[in-house]
Amino acid sequence: MKPIKPIFDEITKQLAAVNDTIQIIAVTKQVDVERTKEAIQAGVIHLGENRPEGLSKKLEAIDENVSWHYIGNLQTRKVKDVINEIDYLHSLDRLSLAKEIQKRATRPINCFVQVNVSGEESKSGVEPEDTLDFIQSLEAYNNIRVVGLMTMAPNTTDESVIRKAFKGLKSLQLQVSEKNWAHAPCTECSMGMSNDYLIAAQEGASFVRIGTALVGAESEAG
Repeated sequence: MKPIKPIFDEITKQLAAVNDTIQIIAVTKQVDVERTKEAIQAGVIHLGENRPEGLSKKLEAIDENVSWHYIGNLQTRKVKDVINEIDYLHSLDRLSLAKEIQKRATRPINCFVQVNVSGEESKSGVEPEDTLDFIQSLEAYNNIRVVGLMTMAPNTTDESVIRKAFKGLKSLQLQVSEKNWAHAPCTECSMGMSNDYLIAAQEGASFVRIGTALVGAESEAG
């Protein structure tokens, strides 16, 4: 696989041309511990995992000062294994999950509410029209802090469709932020992946989640 540092530097440069405050989350779910350590050495400070087992394995082997993001669907029964090990959860999408986080967390957890902006049945997330009510209901859970919204754009090459999804999330984020809810400052947008992170940056992303375009995948090795 290609060295990570020049790739990371180039992506950082691309994003800085749009907004130099955008944070890159290296999605390391498809690579091993050594490749993850290489990412850290390249300057990555945010790491994303989507399975409890993968997160646990990386945490055992890596003691560098990085922020851990859980970016996948989190089953309620797995909350106890994950929630106190991470800095951010990107997939809060239902009250049953919120209740379990409230029960298991030992501190307030920075959460992104996942919104299904595109309306695709294959994607998880709160419906856009339900987002404000859902976030307002989270006021009852003092271990949840809604720092922003997250979405995934449709898997298409049509830039206008992708851009529309990201615009929709940014609009919703601003609506929530304007409520000035203490439990939900909602200042962030987590959107954009390997194929569309620049579009996301242009539409207001503050976190982009980049996997294969940055760290590759283990299937590429050898």
